[in-house]
Amino acid sequence: MTSLRSDLRLAWQLTRGSDRREWWRISLTATGAALATAFALAAVTLASLRGHYAVPVGNGLLDEPGERSGVIVALLLLLVPVLGFLGQCARIGAVHRDRRLAALRLAGATPGQVRRIAALETGPACLLGSALVTLVAAGCVLGLWDHPTAVTWAGIAAVALGVPVLGAAAGALALRRVVTSPLGRVRRVRPQSGRGPGLLFAGGVLLIAVVAGVAVFGTSAGSPNSRPGYGQVPLMVAGLLLAVGAGSVWLVGATAGLVGRLSARRARTAATLIAAERLRDDPWAAARTHAAVLMVTVGGTGFVGIRQTLLADLHGMDRAGRLGMSMSFYTTGLNLTGAAVLAALLITLSGLAVGTAESLAGRRRGLAAQTAAGVPRRVLARALLLETALPLAPAVLLAGVGGMTIGTWYASITTEYADPGVPYAALLVPLAVYASCLSAAATSLPLLRRSVHPAELRQV
Repeated sequence: MTSLRSDLRLAWQLTRGSDRREWWRISLTATGAALATAFALAAVTLASLRGHYAVPVGNGLLDEPGERSGVIVALLLLLVPVLGFLGQCARIGAVHRDRRLAALRLAGATPGQVRRIAALETGPACLLGSALVTLVAAGCVLGLWDHPTAVTWAGIAAVALGVPVLGAAAGALALRRVVTSPLGRVRRVRPQSGRGPGLLFAGGVLLIAVVAGVAVFGTSAGSPNSRPGYGQVPLMVAGLLLAVGAGSVWLVGATAGLVGRLSARRARTAATLIAAERLRDDPWAAARTHAAVLMVTVGGTGFVGIRQTLLADLHGMDRAGRLGMSMSFYTTGLNLTGAAVLAALLITLSGLAVGTAESLAGRRRGLAAQTAAGVPRRVLARALLLETALPLAPAVLLAGVGGMTIGTWYASITTEYADPGVPYAALLVPLAVYASCLSAAATSLPLLRRSVHPAELRQV
């Protein structure tokens, strides 16, 4: 206990003595943890309901297990962009934290102490965000639910404690090379070109898929009011989204190196050459950054196609007098799904902007050297945008094709009351996402003026 107390005191002193980038990391990490806690708490609370239950919100959308299972899957899928956002937040100031912890190792700290300090630098920020959201969620549960079950409170407690623990573990894992190589950047191994996305992100996506499956089967099982097989439809859609999204992630890493090599050979401008060499040096960095972007593209494209088909079918059923519920019941569900897609897009764009800014800050000494050598700042700005545009274009194209396939497939099996045709409006989603990503990357351009200052050449 004494050792843990001293490690906590040292982690606090290191955080207090850091520059403002460290406080940006803490604030953004707390925000990401708050979002993860909010989505997970909502999913856990809905999953604890059994059978029919009149929920006073959602216009009846949450009353039956079948509909609740779809909402649970949507909430869990929202954790994917939050994971990407937290991953980018963890990279803020990573170089300075590497050197701090490497200095502790050289001063005699054991690997276990360094791991605990790294965890204690991240865990409290996650605990702050998780605690605030948990208090609000507990008040909402008491206000909307007369007698919450013990399972509900157990799930809330598990999420409230699990998010900070996972955040602390991720912080310790992110600096594992410092523990084994206390000389820091001098002994740091360069990333291999064939290395795929991090195991942490892949494990998180797999965990979300498993939890979504358990939640859907557990919520829909044994309900007499649920249509056979209806509860498995959200799970099937979620599986398609994860599968196509994972393929798109691997495409980014595989093509980024190829695009970099081809562009470097045929580059006619300095901006293209700089961006191509950056992609060739670390092609999988683009895959880690753009993973959530592609998931949102698949989901958004598929949603627009399904929405067009579903509305046409609902109007046909309404005209035939076969509509079981009021039209507002179905439109509420569609509107909430659209809001979830927009929320995922905003979170993803925030993570992309944070990742681009951190990449710019981490390379400021090299950028200052290029400026001192005569490279104009506008060339460096174009190169920064090309680093996002080049590898993202083919991946967004594949993600759009995957989402379009989902929308077209749904239209092909829903033709009983209407023939919606091919949902061509869904093709606009990949274009909108691609333009939004470039705009998010462009938000870091004002930092370029500070990064290329000649004083950065004195940084070690």
